[in-house]
Amino acid sequence: MKKILITGANGQLGRALDMEYKEEDVQFIRTDVAESEGITALDITRIEDVLSLVSLKQPDVIINCAAHTNVDKCETQEDLAYKINAIGARNLSIAAQKADAKLIQVSTDYVFSGDASEPITEFDTPGPVSAYGRTKYAGEEFVKEFSNRHFILRTAWLYGDGHNFVKTMLKLAETHDTLSVVKDQLGSPTSATELARLIHYLEPTENYGTYHATCEGMCSWAEFADAIFARAKKDVKVTHVTTQEYRSMNPQSAKRPAYSVLDNYMLRLTGDYRMSSWQAALDEYMETLLG
Repeated sequence: MKKILITGANGQLGRALDMEYKEEDVQFIRTDVAESEGITALDITRIEDVLSLVSLKQPDVIINCAAHTNVDKCETQEDLAYKINAIGARNLSIAAQKADAKLIQVSTDYVFSGDASEPITEFDTPGPVSAYGRTKYAGEEFVKEFSNRHFILRTAWLYGDGHNFVKTMLKLAETHDTLSVVKDQLGSPTSATELARLIHYLEPTENYGTYHATCEGMCSWAEFADAIFARAKKDVKVTHVTTQEYRSMNPQSAKRPAYSVLDNYMLRLTGDYRMSSWQAALDEYMETLLG
């Protein structure tokens, strides 16, 4: 039986992986920073702990879903972000190499500067402008340095079973008739379900490397909000504002990419796999969420 160790198992992607693999004969070793029912506590920043658990469990695959993802807090907690996002990835890479396990590292669109004008491929040069982006890119570099059998999956605007933009919008709709949402940041909303499906597709293969892994198509945050309210049949007016206007009302410490549309170029080069459009993925998610 295949054994898969998941870090950050209580997060959106970890939960989506549970659902994606539920019909398959695999043994999941679920870990997170805190122990809970069915979850083993693992501090990925401590290499001794990582090596010990991986040596004990001998997984065939390690999927690293753990990260410090609070973009603004990363600016004031950059040391902690490096420990989790970079050193944690390094530790898992070293352990995966020793156990001859595949490593799947989840990364982000934030490794790019955000000043592109057309979809960004895996062959474009990263240039992070935030602490979150810098620390996640450092994690990518460690994975490439220490693990021979790895997949790096860059995703964006992820939502699933947990705290996310979709649920935030629906919660705000309970008390607001009008909401101001940014119109000049473009990306590809991606469901955790779609990302889990891609992981399930790639994991058994030998097609190692760096992949962009987002739902197809693009929109602004404001357009995403419009789509959410339309599907939820919520009568909320979305005021499309610039990033500068939004920051004047809601101060943020981290710079956000203005353009972070990723092109899933490697998926097209290496096979025929296509991720769903962001609209279709949102339809599926909202149907599950709202019934």
